[in-house]
Amino acid sequence: MAKKTTRPAATRAQRQAQREAAEKALAEQAAKDRRQQTILGATVVAVIVVIIAVVAGVIWYRNRPVDTAALKSEVDKVAVKPANATDDYGFLISKNGINKPVEGVPTVEFYMDYICPGCGNMERSTGATTSKLVASGQINLEIHPLSFMDRYSTDNYSTRAAGAVINVAEKDPDHLLAFISNLYAEDFQPQEGSGYVATSDEQIQQQAIKAGVSEDVAKTISEGQYADWIKAETQVTINRPELANVSGQYKGQVSTPIVTINGTYWDWNSVDTSVTLDQALLRALGLEESQVGTDTVPTIGADGKALYPES
Repeated sequence: MAKKTTRPAATRAQRQAQREAAEKALAEQAAKDRRQQTILGATVVAVIVVIIAVVAGVIWYRNRPVDTAALKSEVDKVAVKPANATDDYGFLISKNGINKPVEGVPTVEFYMDYICPGCGNMERSTGATTSKLVASGQINLEIHPLSFMDRYSTDNYSTRAAGAVINVAEKDPDHLLAFISNLYAEDFQPQEGSGYVATSDEQIQQQAIKAGVSEDVAKTISEGQYADWIKAETQVTINRPELANVSGQYKGQVSTPIVTINGTYWDWNSVDTSVTLDQALLRALGLEESQVGTDTVPTIGADGKALYPES
């Protein structure tokens, strides 16, 4: 008969260490899930609703072929278009001004809806850093205003806020980033869905004035002339497969905020929970925090891929 062996019992200290390690792992996963759900929840809620209504419809929606050319033709048909929009419907800001990129540095693109809670989290975490990087000529920053969350307000807030952002980009781009920061301020950004409180054009204009936009210009940013263009370009953007999540439970689905670095999707959802998003962005670009606002060029340059998180 084989002799039975027993493993030495763990000491109290070892058991405590094991419990602490397990608790830490659970806490980190929970934090990651919360961050991801905050960021993605607003954009997948429509899918959830459709799932409840008819599962087959969701499968068709996720997998149906999209005629991108037809969607782009709808943008082309719009009568009033922003003069400064790029070919993929963004607004590029650099130290040199609007649509005047600095050569040899990375281009970071943000795709956001101004009521999206996750977009607010992204801006509040990275906005101060990206503004400094733009001012020092270390990056080009391209802003893509979207309006797919109009259904979560009672007064088309997403379209109105996006229109105001575009007007500032057209009329006073020097104050664009400060205005966007004000729209995402915790004491201003409206809550989406049932918690939405009507937000007037005048309130949006006040955020522009606080950012340094003159009162005369601020009064003109809510005219709504770009509403049709915003609606059309949003449909193109949310159907671009290269902007879909590349990891996590929403892999393959497009959700905001979307960030690209030198034209490639940045998988910020895979960032370790111990790292803040602004720290992660600097790592991705190849910069130290102490180098922000200097003449140091990010190591990835204008063509390299994000260094963090590793793919």
